[in-house]
Amino acid sequence: MTNPYYIAEIGQAHEGSLGILHSYIDALATTGVHAVKFQMHIAAAESSSHEPFRVKFSYEDATRFDYWKRMEFTLDQWKGIKKHCDEVGLDFICSPFSNLAVDWLEEIGVKYYKIGSGEVNNLLLLEKIAKTKKPIIISSGMSNFSELDCTVAFLKQRNVTFSILQCTTSYPTHPEQFGLNVINELKDRYQVKVGFSDHSSKIATNVAAVALGAEILEFHVVFNKKMFGPDAKSSLTIEEIEQLVQDCNAIATALKNPIDKNNNAQFSELKSIFEKSLSVNKDLPAGHVLKFEDLEAKKPKGLGIDAVNFEKIIGKKISRNLAQWDFLNENDVINE
Repeated sequence: MTNPYYIAEIGQAHEGSLGILHSYIDALATTGVHAVKFQMHIAAAESSSHEPFRVKFSYEDATRFDYWKRMEFTLDQWKGIKKHCDEVGLDFICSPFSNLAVDWLEEIGVKYYKIGSGEVNNLLLLEKIAKTKKPIIISSGMSNFSELDCTVAFLKQRNVTFSILQCTTSYPTHPEQFGLNVINELKDRYQVKVGFSDHSSKIATNVAAVALGAEILEFHVVFNKKMFGPDAKSSLTIEEIEQLVQDCNAIATALKNPIDKNNNAQFSELKSIFEKSLSVNKDLPAGHVLKFEDLEAKKPKGLGIDAVNFEKIIGKKISRNLAQWDFLNENDVINE
């Protein structure tokens, strides 16, 4: 297993500010992540005044449509965002929420597409993306296996390369909702690369996902979890992402290096230091019959009978006087 592919999602954490968005790119460039993920919202193409809020969080947007409008950037601004990502060595990934957004992303030069949980069954959008021949990463958050089967069949029919992320659409996600078991269920069912899209706001969740075989990790980022916005409480800070990358890389390294528990040759020197030899815990005269209560084990190994063999000398006589804490050797025991 190679190190996981890390995707830090800015999402709406920029709050419609181009300056804040670019500051996230610079901050993430030093964390070890491979990609920055955005959401391309073009309000008129994807929404309407009838769309309800998922969470009524906004103090400045009367409707969800107004919120999406405030999250928009122009095509030229998006080109600048992609250029900035290229300059700092981060892959530019984006979730389109309309066919028009796909047109824009093709003009920008996106490497591959991320499909949000709410778009898995949007076959119109998937048809548009399939025509680009670009790879796709699918979040499975709100889809059951029957729905995923339909989408997978649709993509395979069009020879689209794809991977799937186990995801729970709950913000923040609680432990009983993680669905870590689904990681391997997805692998077994679809035989594709599988990852984990996290909304738990915890490093440990991602570490567990890697230990269970996740090859892609996606998580939201925020400068401070007390910030305004729908995803802040479900996100990780820059510092937490740095730690996450270190921890998950360590687990990936462990998985690449299985230990042969039948071979402990590397511990020979340490065993000679830490393992112990038998000694007596009191003065004993020659001819004394050894009992369990007479024995102690002391370091190092090799100066007396190995402690592992204590049962073999119980009930046997000693051949000479022994002082308290003397090591007990084979020639001190009479074998009758």
